[in-house]
Amino acid sequence: MEERKWEDLEFDCLVSVLGRVGMESLLLDVPFVCKSWYKASLNPSCWKRLEWNFTLLDKFKEKYKIHKCSVDAFTKFVVGRSNGNCTGLILPNGCTEEVLNYIADECPALTYLSLPSRTLSCEPSIVPSLIGKWEHLENLGLGSCRNLFNILIQISLACNKFSGLRISFANIQEEEASAIVALLPDIKYLVLRGAWINFKNLEIILQGCINLVHLDVSNCLGFDPDEKVLELASHIKTFKCEGSMLEDYDDDDYAIDHDDLVYDYISS
Repeated sequence: MEERKWEDLEFDCLVSVLGRVGMESLLLDVPFVCKSWYKASLNPSCWKRLEWNFTLLDKFKEKYKIHKCSVDAFTKFVVGRSNGNCTGLILPNGCTEEVLNYIADECPALTYLSLPSRTLSCEPSIVPSLIGKWEHLENLGLGSCRNLFNILIQISLACNKFSGLRISFANIQEEEASAIVALLPDIKYLVLRGAWINFKNLEIILQGCINLVHLDVSNCLGFDPDEKVLELASHIKTFKCEGSMLEDYDDDDYAIDHDDLVYDYISS
């Protein structure tokens, strides 16, 4: 019996396989296997999920002997490969307002998106103005909670399937907690790991977000994960509060390195 070779695999099947290997392999490995793999790797269906860490750009430049390539240029390059098919995107630090506008126009099918802290710190007003272009958005990761209220308003108006929100190291006061409850009544997944949130504001979320199936408030400051908290959260299938504590702290003395954050996509 003649042995079958990977390069002889039917084209659509090969595309389906390569669509699961990840962006790093698509860029650095697959194109150099054979001509059929290279051709298949160019299919937009392989580029639906775009996520990478801070080392990939350096590896890309070294592999292709490119001396200069900005984060913006690299992001546009990989997003362009998807030809509008991208459904999941995790952006690295260093992206500009120009790139966010580009993504809004080129990725109308996004269902999950993770934005780095530096983007929101530099351009906090740009995100709410673009949310309306992602009507299929279901999950959003934010590197900070700046302008959160306006972001939530736009989500409630444009994204009728929205179910998951992650805010890295947020400061959840009464306004933010109430906005989550009022503007995201159907939210199922909420990650506030490392947040500043006291018991009162946690209680607002626990009592108001009745459809939650996953809530992560681990390593937070402002509340003790005691029996009362556990009782309030008893209706939530997955509730994480490990490492949280009631502690007095000074906002000016509490520093967080947002560069170390990575958005974990929560699938339903």
